[in-house]
Amino acid sequence: MTAVLATAGLLAATLTACGSARAGTPVPNGEDAAAYVSAKFDNTLDALSDTLYANDTRKTRLDTIVRFDEKRINQTISSVQLGHPPARLSRNHSNLDPNEYLDVYHPADSPYEYLRLGPVYASLAPTPWVQTPWTSGQYNECYWEGAQGMCKLLDATQDAVAAGHAMSANRKADGSLELIANVSLANFIDAAVVTFPDSIQQQFTADMKAQTFRTRVALDPQGKLSEIQMQGKITGNGHELEVDIHYRLDGTPSENDLPKLPDPSQVTVLADSAAVNDFYARMGEIQGR
Repeated sequence: MTAVLATAGLLAATLTACGSARAGTPVPNGEDAAAYVSAKFDNTLDALSDTLYANDTRKTRLDTIVRFDEKRINQTISSVQLGHPPARLSRNHSNLDPNEYLDVYHPADSPYEYLRLGPVYASLAPTPWVQTPWTSGQYNECYWEGAQGMCKLLDATQDAVAAGHAMSANRKADGSLELIANVSLANFIDAAVVTFPDSIQQQFTADMKAQTFRTRVALDPQGKLSEIQMQGKITGNGHELEVDIHYRLDGTPSENDLPKLPDPSQVTVLADSAAVNDFYARMGEIQGR
């Protein structure tokens, strides 16, 4: 949701969960890490996938800082998933412009989704809230705004691991597991972690695409994702790309984290797909400026 660079696109791919090594047992490092990760992580892909499909209650935060020369993203997506079936809230706020934000709220089992528009998006509707039909129930968790960024990071990391770019895999005494992998810019682009406009994509050389970001993935003793962080700087062709993206659990959610439904007088209803498509087309124009 920023001009020049935009975190857009949907991704359903997931990284695997932790392997079968017992707490306290050594896990290969260095050159053996890739073989360990490929064998252990790939053999338990369903474990993390099941976690995502299970709609577990969680509260998360995703900080994204991406800089290409002087153009930059700096935004935070805080999200809550609570209950069964889950209520879902994501708050996407720019850290560069306090007027640029977009909150998306789907009450549990509601046929509607509600969007709260920051001042940057005020021209999209005559009210601060917009109501749209809820159409995402058939998709997995990676479809919703609160999980998209995490899924993209994991997809890029899985591709790097499959290519043999795992650096270490360490199991701690409590049974938690930490994986370090080098994710290339090519993996980053293919997974759409950030979508670059053509004017920037054209500046990336083959050498730049082969350079990597250090990526750390942490799984708790139950094999559930607790944190992922990607950091690094890539240079070439007279340009510099810097990335610091950090997803993590952010405490225990409660009903107090969810907003109340807005008063109908504060809501613009988009009743059909034509109205929704027009709304998002106009939003895209604002984000592309």
